[in-house]
Amino acid sequence: MNNQKERKAEKNTGISRRHFLKLSRDVVVGIGAGGVLTNILWVNKGIAAIPVSEGYLLVDVKKCQGCISCMLACSLVHEGAENLSLSRIQVMQDSFQKWPDDVTIEQCRQCLDPACVKACPEGALTADPEHGNVRRVCRAKCVGCMACVEACPYPPSRAIWNFQEDYAQKCDLCADAPFWEDKGGPDGKQACVEVCPVGAIKFTKEIPTQKGDKGYKVNLRG
Repeated sequence: MNNQKERKAEKNTGISRRHFLKLSRDVVVGIGAGGVLTNILWVNKGIAAIPVSEGYLLVDVKKCQGCISCMLACSLVHEGAENLSLSRIQVMQDSFQKWPDDVTIEQCRQCLDPACVKACPEGALTADPEHGNVRRVCRAKCVGCMACVEACPYPPSRAIWNFQEDYAQKCDLCADAPFWEDKGGPDGKQACVEVCPVGAIKFTKEIPTQKGDKGYKVNLRG
């Protein structure tokens, strides 16, 4: 019966199911009529995977002075204490390298196809619709398996382990920063952006290039 319906539909539209799936093979961002499909990521076989984040952090490693102000601010607004091990953004220094390779900033990418979200067996990582679909960890659902930490393909893992309270956490663009009075998230402020003394971190709503570091490590000196 279903096959008969499919053949009838193919006759009316002129597009076969096989052809539709072929057209939907590549990853694209779907923009639908009337906004129905707006900001939806489509993956192979035409399946809507996860809404696109409405915010991203960009960094300029040539401007960064390695002062770690961003790390201290991050842990302070989220955890209420300055602790580098609890920061969701990482400044990494290598004294054996020459400038500009001696310092780099590694921030969460809010990936279009996030490995951490797919790896979580409990559905604790989601795109939060109340905060611009930023990828967040639901603390109440996290069981501490660390699957998200291990799944992140970018070293160091952008999902980090809160060793004090035994749960995973990641950058939420300060959407839920309980120790900060300012509004965060894609429509608010981000502590790391606000505190950086040289402007080496910038917020954008434009989707960065996903291949390599090119889209996330940019020139902010102009």
